[in-house]
Amino acid sequence: MKKDIILCGVGGQGILSIATVIGEAATAAGLYLKQAEVHGMSQRGGDVQSHLRLSTEPIFSDLIPLGGADLILSMEPMEALRYLPWLRPDGTVVTASKPLVNIPDYPDEAALRAELAKLPQLVCEDIDAMAASAGNPRGANIALLGLAAPYIGILDKNALREAVKRVFAPKGEAIVDLNLKCYDLESA
Repeated sequence: MKKDIILCGVGGQGILSIATVIGEAATAAGLYLKQAEVHGMSQRGGDVQSHLRLSTEPIFSDLIPLGGADLILSMEPMEALRYLPWLRPDGTVVTASKPLVNIPDYPDEAALRAELAKLPQLVCEDIDAMAASAGNPRGANIALLGLAAPYIGILDKNALREAVKRVFAPKGEAIVDLNLKCYDLESA
């Protein structure tokens, strides 16, 4: 069994934290893992993406081929659309619904929604509002991970939840609890 995941967003949104949690869960489960990250101009709000390949068998490349991703997990809707060429025809996109407008010619929000709506398997939620409702506005990335957990498949939701605990443990119990509240949120 294998799962190829593209994580994407804009610098500072927590994409690499999501990758860390998934990687931690995969390692604890004894899975093979390959990861490739592209940070772009991440400190200036640029594109950030990571290829995560998880498998029960050895993996020989850390890059997902075009048309090979099972899942796109995106903190930003335009970034989700940018990586559609990597998505399998039966793949799933889990994305934030609210854009992060960080460029002058950012596409029209209604046009973005219309393009996303064409996808056969889409989960699109206002993760910022979800995280704020859990008392952790900075936890939108972990809320997105919780929404994506059922689609990751090779790792169960509880394995990912336990990885959230381990990854955030050095920051203290209060931070762990805030992130778990975000992870456990259900979509609207």
